[in-house]
Amino acid sequence: MKSHIQSLLIQALDALKQQGVIPTDFEARVQVDRTKDKTHGDFATNLAMMLTKVARKNPREIAQQLIDALPQDSQVAKVEIAGPGFINFFIDENALTTQLMTALNDDRLGVQLPEPQTVVVDYSSPNLAKEMHVGHLRSTIIGDSVVRALEFQGHKVIRQNHVGDWGTQFGMLLAYMEELRAQNGEQAQMELSDLETFYRAAKVRFDESEEFATRARKLVVSLQSGDEYCNKLWREFNDISLSHCHEVYERLGVSLTRKDVRGESTYNDDLEQVVNDLDAKGLLSESDGAKVVFQDEFKTKDGEPLPVIIQKADGGYLYATSDLAAMRYRSNVLKADRALYFVDLRQALHFQQVFKLARTAEFINPDMSLEHMGFGTMNGDDGRPFKTRSGGVVKLVDLLTEAETRALELVRSKNPDMDQEELERIAKVVGISSVKYADLSKNRASDYIFSFEQMLSFEGNTAPYLLYAYTRVAGIFKRATDIDLSDATMQLDHDKEKELGNKLAQFGEVLSRMIAKGQPHALCGYLFELAGAFSSFYEACPVLAAESEEQKKSRLLLSQLTAKTLKQGLDLLGIETLERM
Repeated sequence: MKSHIQSLLIQALDALKQQGVIPTDFEARVQVDRTKDKTHGDFATNLAMMLTKVARKNPREIAQQLIDALPQDSQVAKVEIAGPGFINFFIDENALTTQLMTALNDDRLGVQLPEPQTVVVDYSSPNLAKEMHVGHLRSTIIGDSVVRALEFQGHKVIRQNHVGDWGTQFGMLLAYMEELRAQNGEQAQMELSDLETFYRAAKVRFDESEEFATRARKLVVSLQSGDEYCNKLWREFNDISLSHCHEVYERLGVSLTRKDVRGESTYNDDLEQVVNDLDAKGLLSESDGAKVVFQDEFKTKDGEPLPVIIQKADGGYLYATSDLAAMRYRSNVLKADRALYFVDLRQALHFQQVFKLARTAEFINPDMSLEHMGFGTMNGDDGRPFKTRSGGVVKLVDLLTEAETRALELVRSKNPDMDQEELERIAKVVGISSVKYADLSKNRASDYIFSFEQMLSFEGNTAPYLLYAYTRVAGIFKRATDIDLSDATMQLDHDKEKELGNKLAQFGEVLSRMIAKGQPHALCGYLFELAGAFSSFYEACPVLAAESEEQKKSRLLLSQLTAKTLKQGLDLLGIETLERM
């Protein structure tokens, strides 16, 4: 309905342009908001006040002209001017029930499809050759949630898992492998647990031995130059590490697959061309033997130029180089309208620089949107990045295992007589969902404190609360299996019915906001409010014990739409629902 009101206002705006009230070339962003006080209508806009300067008229006068120019619409019961020039819209109650019935009978819950776009989403992107840790969680699940929402809304989504499979860390691993072979003449076992050991030992050697570090850097250059010996070992490392990543993805319920992997190495053949093209455009400079780009917008605190390093003095390339190549590929080959990067906020400056450079160098279509969807860190009780008790990095698999173990204890305490197999199945869903929801429900730009106790609580904005809310709604229909709703109609007579109906009608608006800003917490907040609205409705409005058969069926329809919306909303967050807890 919100988008419908916006459409009516745009038509009114066009009419005023034709009448010469406002300039034909004036572009206004038509903002429509839901009112907090329903005595002021259902929706309101400040459009008239935005037009005051260009129309050179009193905002209330312009508001009246806009109202007069509005097309007749049966869904709008009344339009009023309020205060200095707000326009308030009162929606016909029949329009709301019609919207809700449409949503109930539609697989897409009545969500209107916008102009479809091709959207590339860069997310997860772990560094290979070591296990995924908690630092990879946010990019993975926030990105996956937005991907699901984009696809639900009708966009063509191209997942891109830009894994770190290139660079200095592989030089260290290759150099360390050489040392192991030289010492015992045997190939080390290529198992994931060993890769962790290899990486830590290689890092120690890299930090303590300049000779080792020099050899590692040379091996990086050899790897980037296509040396077959280096590439064979590199492929083995990658295959083992990727297998681990996808085991974690499957456990998390994340939709990334092997075909979505397009790591830094993919762009290796284009890196030299990136350098040549930047040089041809006169953008390259030399600094201490390295090839760099200086941009006027970026300076240090002391006002010194801040370079984007494109190629190091030893010939090696950096993240910026592969990112530029990736942007060019995503624009020219994938034909992306938007490219979303779910990467730590601490990389904000890097993305500001490379986004600007990609445009200056004309590597991308000028209409393509590049968006860094930065996120904060998951912290422990001390407010610092989440660590083990010994101070080490927490492996993601260990975190998920502990969540499932705690969830099993929780579910068993509430269902002591439940079959063990059923307990474990429910605990797996509750444990994984709790970890994901605890993260997704926070503003992605904020740091947050990780707490098992809080995330497994049945009170507040948590996964267990919402999963239980869904089972509560679904439980109504287990007791109403013989009721035929095929000819039922929805009536919103009680205040709590209207409140629940209005909340259900907001699903499409919330989804659009989540997609536009890449913020799953908006959907989490909405689902929490929806569950609360249903609880208030359920307490005030008996469903199966309603006063009449007609009222019972109407309330069952409202309950059915609530269950459908909760289930769909949680699915867009990558969270599986349960019929029993």
